[in-house]
Amino acid sequence: MTSTGTTAPPPPGVARLLRPYAGGFAVVVVLQVIGAVAGLAPLLAVVELGRTLLAPGPADDGHVRNVVLAGAAGLLVRLLFTAASSGVGHLLDTRVQLSLRRQLAARLGRMPIGRLARRRNGELAKLVGEDVSAVHPLIAHTPGELVSAFVVPLVSLGYLLTVDWRLTLITLIPVLLAVALVPLMMTPTRLREQKEFDAAMGRISASAVEFVQGIAVVKAFGGSERAHGRFRDAVGDFTRSFYRMVRGLSGVAAGMQVALSPPFVLLAVLAGGAYRITGGGLAPADLLPFLLLGLGLTAPVAALGHGFDDLQAARRAVGRIRDVLAEPALPEPVRPVAPEGHRVELRGVRFGYGGAAAGREVLRGIDLVLEPGTTTAVVGPSGSGKSTLVQLLTRFYDPTHGSVLLGGVDLREVGSQELYRRVSFVFQDVRLLRASVADNIALAVPHADRDAVVRAARRASIHDRILELPRGYDSVIGEDARLSGGEAQRVAIARALLADTPVLVLDEATAFADPQTEQAVREALARTRQKRTTLVIAHRLETIADADTVVMLRDGEIVERGTTAELLARGGAFAEFWKIHTGAAEAGAVEGEEAR
Repeated sequence: MTSTGTTAPPPPGVARLLRPYAGGFAVVVVLQVIGAVAGLAPLLAVVELGRTLLAPGPADDGHVRNVVLAGAAGLLVRLLFTAASSGVGHLLDTRVQLSLRRQLAARLGRMPIGRLARRRNGELAKLVGEDVSAVHPLIAHTPGELVSAFVVPLVSLGYLLTVDWRLTLITLIPVLLAVALVPLMMTPTRLREQKEFDAAMGRISASAVEFVQGIAVVKAFGGSERAHGRFRDAVGDFTRSFYRMVRGLSGVAAGMQVALSPPFVLLAVLAGGAYRITGGGLAPADLLPFLLLGLGLTAPVAALGHGFDDLQAARRAVGRIRDVLAEPALPEPVRPVAPEGHRVELRGVRFGYGGAAAGREVLRGIDLVLEPGTTTAVVGPSGSGKSTLVQLLTRFYDPTHGSVLLGGVDLREVGSQELYRRVSFVFQDVRLLRASVADNIALAVPHADRDAVVRAARRASIHDRILELPRGYDSVIGEDARLSGGEAQRVAIARALLADTPVLVLDEATAFADPQTEQAVREALARTRQKRTTLVIAHRLETIADADTVVMLRDGEIVERGTTAELLARGGAFAEFWKIHTGAAEAGAVEGEEAR
C-alpha cells in the first residue's frame, strides 16, 4: 500500500462558515436593538398620555404635544431600523446560502464518485436545495427575533419594576408558563419524531425522482402500478410520521399559544391589578402601563415560538449539511507524481464495497496489464466485477488491497487533475449538463475552438443530428435539445475523442447505438488506437472483435485471457459465455422476423 497524504483542509463547520459574516450579524443585532427599544416609545407615550389626561386639573397642551411627537418619532425609528435590520439579515441569508451551496458543491466534487453513487439523487437534491433553503429562518429571522425576545421584555420589565414590582411579577406569569412548556418540545421522543419526519420527507423526494427518471421503462414494461406503489408507500410513511409529530406537539403548542395570547395576558394583568388597586397598593392610572407593556412582554416570545418549528427544521438541516461537509474527500497526494507513459497495470487488486470487513469481495486477486497502443476488452456475466474494475481504473474507488498503476505510478500518488488529463471515460449511463451541446463536448477541453468540437462530433457520428437541433451546436440540453440515450452516448464519445487522453475507458459506450452508428464509432476509435491505451467493456461480440486482448471475468476473478479467436478455439468459459449470448441474439432476431 502506497502512502498518500491530503492537501484538502478539514471540512468547515457552520460556525467557521458564518465567521466571515460576524460583522453583518452585529449590524443586524444593533439595528434590531435600536428598533426594538424605539418600538416601546409609542406604548410609553400612551401610558404617559393616560396619566396626564387622568390627572386632576387641566392637561398641559405642550406636554401632551411632546409626548405625541415622541411616540410618533419612536414608531418611525422602529419602522426604519427594523426594516434595515431585516434587509441586512436577508442579504446575509443569500450570501450564506450561496456559500453553503459552494461548500457543498466543492465537497461533493472532492468525494469519491463511488461514495456519491450510494446516495439517492433525491437525497442530494434535497440537501443542496431544500436543506440549504431551510437555513433561511436561522440566518434572516432568528437574530432579530432573539433580540426582540430578550431586549423588549428586559426594557419593559425595567420600566414596570419602577411602577410596581408585585404586579410586574404577576404580569410575567404567562411568559413563565410558556417558557416552562418549551422543554416538552425537546424531549427525546419529540426529537425522534422530527427525525423520522425528515427521513420520510427525504424518501418522498427520492421516490419521486426515481419514478420520473424511470417513467419510460415503467410505461414500456407495464410496471406503473408497482412504481406508483413505492411512491404511495413513501407518502404513507410521511403521513404517519407527520401525524405522530403533530400529535405529540399539538398539545404543547396549544398550551404555549394560550399562555401567550392577549386575552390570557390581559386576564392575568387585570386580575392582579384589581387586587392591587382594591388593596390600595396601586393607583388606577398605573394599571395602564401593565396592560400595554404586558402584551409587549409576550409578543416577541410568541413570535419566536411560532417560528420554533422552522428553527428546529433549520437545525436539522444544518446537521445534515455538516454531515456531508464532514465526508472525507478523495485522498490527494501531498507530492503528486507524474506518470511516465500510459501503461496501465493492476497488481493483486482486491476490492469489496465498504472495505474488507464489509463482506464479500467483488474483485479478488486481479493481475492485468494494458499496454500502450492496445485495446483490452473485459467480458463476463452480470455481477462478475466488470464495472467495478473500470471504476478502480478511473479512481472512483481505491482498491482494498493491491494497486492500480498508470505509467508505473500508483493512482493514489497521481493528483486527480493529472489523472483526468490522462484518463477519459464513457459510461453506459450518460448524464449531460444543462449547457450547450458544444459546451458538453468541450467539457474536458474548455478552450477548444468550434472546428475541433465539430471534428470530434463528426468522428462520433453525431454531427448531423446536432445540426438538426433548433440552434445546432448552441442548443441547450434540456431546453431546446432533447437527445436519445444513443445520441447522448455519442456526445460523450465526442467529448472523449476531443479530450484525446492517452487512456480511454469505454463501459458499454455504444449500448444504445444502432449497428451502423456503432461501426462508425468503432472505426473512429480504431484510427487513434495506436497512440492510446483502451479498455472496453461490452456484451456484443462485434464490439470486441478487434481487441488485442480479451479478459474473461467470473465471480471477481480472471478465468481466461487471450485474443477472441484463441478463446473461442479453446472452448472454455469464454466460448460458453458467447455461445449463450449469440444464441439469445439469434433467437431475438428470429422472433423479430416472425413479428414482421
